[in-house]
Amino acid sequence: MIPVERHQQILALVAERGVMSIAELTERLAVSHMTIRRDVQKLEEQGAVISVSGGVRTAERLASEPSHLAKTTMFSSEKMAIGQCAARHIPRGSCIYLDAGTTTLALARELLKRDDLLIVTNDFVIARLLMEGSDCQLIHIGGSVCRENRSSVGEAAARMLRTLAIDIAFISASCWGPRGLYTPDEHKVPVKQAACDVSNKRILLSDSSKYNKIATWLALPLTRFDQLITDTALSKAGREVLQQGEWELILADQ
Repeated sequence: MIPVERHQQILALVAERGVMSIAELTERLAVSHMTIRRDVQKLEEQGAVISVSGGVRTAERLASEPSHLAKTTMFSSEKMAIGQCAARHIPRGSCIYLDAGTTTLALARELLKRDDLLIVTNDFVIARLLMEGSDCQLIHIGGSVCRENRSSVGEAAARMLRTLAIDIAFISASCWGPRGLYTPDEHKVPVKQAACDVSNKRILLSDSSKYNKIATWLALPLTRFDQLITDTALSKAGREVLQQGEWELILADQ
């Protein structure tokens, strides 16, 4: 049986059962554990399945994103830890981009006492926070307004970003996994891509509750990032997969 046929059978079995162990797949497909593990790793890279301890399950799909207000109450301590960790990676005099999101908002709060940065953002909440509480220079990129996310999105916002030269981009994610970061909103995609294109260093900020989930649009492959900053609740399986990449995985302790 060729790999493509095995992959199709694995997907069919997992879709039928929801979760299957490596041992069960090995027996059903009459191949070695190593072969199944390679197949599962390939399918996970494609965002089709998710590894769990001793097995594999179907990927959880995010159909829509919670409102900004709802997100501010979710995993707040993890986001605070990630923000504190990320702030330590910003040299003096840097030009940074803060992508829209409540995790990047946590980072923005850590920067209120600084006066040496040029901060670019598409997030209206972040812009207001920094405008009222910080002495840093500030640029909001404009563009079409997304009310639910309190941010600007779309091609106009992306075009503005492409006129800038940014030292570090801190990118948020609706959900993410070994293949990359996803969003259910296609209008966010060009903004995230443009921010990465014009930045010397790219850092993903996202709490571990969003890991191993997918949405309709693959915004960026994980290979675009130099660092991934998440929290210590990331699963052992997730750590093992992510530590194999060329990026640096950082776990922020609360």
